[in-house]
Amino acid sequence: MTKRAVITGITGQDGSYLAEILLAMGYEVHGIIRRSSSFNTSRIMHIYQDPHEKDVMLYLHYGDLSSPSQLARLITRIEPDEIYNLGAQSHVRVSFDIPENTGDVTALGAIRLLEAIREAKVPCRFYQASSSEMFGATPPPQNERSPFHPRSPYAVAKLYAHWATVNYREAYGMHASNGILFNHESPRRGETFLTRKVTMAIPRLLLGTQDYLFLGNLKARRDWGHARDYMYAAYLIVQNETPDDWVIGTGKDHSVQDFVEAAFGYVGMDWERYVQIDERYFRPAEVEALRADAAKANDQLGWKPETDFESLVEEMVVAELHEHGLTVEQAREMASE
Repeated sequence: MTKRAVITGITGQDGSYLAEILLAMGYEVHGIIRRSSSFNTSRIMHIYQDPHEKDVMLYLHYGDLSSPSQLARLITRIEPDEIYNLGAQSHVRVSFDIPENTGDVTALGAIRLLEAIREAKVPCRFYQASSSEMFGATPPPQNERSPFHPRSPYAVAKLYAHWATVNYREAYGMHASNGILFNHESPRRGETFLTRKVTMAIPRLLLGTQDYLFLGNLKARRDWGHARDYMYAAYLIVQNETPDDWVIGTGKDHSVQDFVEAAFGYVGMDWERYVQIDERYFRPAEVEALRADAAKANDQLGWKPETDFESLVEEMVVAELHEHGLTVEQAREMASE
């Protein structure tokens, strides 16, 4: 029988990759999207299916993690086998500016989903997208036994959702699991996120439509992987017979400056000519270093990342050049002038 999955946040980076994975495996996928006056489905247009056609396997529903009754109605109607909660206000720096909204959507949104599942008595499996930001000030490497020390409203909200998932698993016997994902990027990353800001700047600087790239803390270190690999890990977590919590990451960390140097260096640009530091991009409480110890996921799920740091940076830079009508060779020639 065809499995049905619900994805919150399907229009985001992670949701689009997860939808691709599930559709390729024969799932019927239901995505929950927020109503907007403008189209926000660009990341999934290549897999979008007109609901009037035959054999449709992807359905989109208007919904919001702040509306528990609406969530309950959707779950009762769809009767999913699996629910992946990827929806959130996920920008760490912005969470300091809108902490209440971050808590409402990111923290309470998860518990609203869990309650909707419990009340609807739908025997589905639940995946919560937890974050390495929950470790915060805890020294690396971080694994499932590492203490949490969140350093932002986003991380605090994610920690609430994480423990709510554990609680519903223990209190009600729900198949509810957490994937504690470290930083994961791709060409589909949101334009306000660090790695995308860096790669977007390269063709703009070359073409003269941007003069400088303004960044914050260049010393912060992160464990960067590819979102596609991490969404496959999310799928494996849900398929595991026993619900649990797993850290997902590459086990290697790089500084923000390393990422900038790799991206600019790929086309032969001197990053120091263009990068300026803007203190507005510093966080009130910084997370200095995150590096995953994903041994549990390696051993129990058989998961390992397929894309290394250099390949990730290259893919993001090439995609951005392509968006601006440039080849790598043309970009390198322009950089050498």
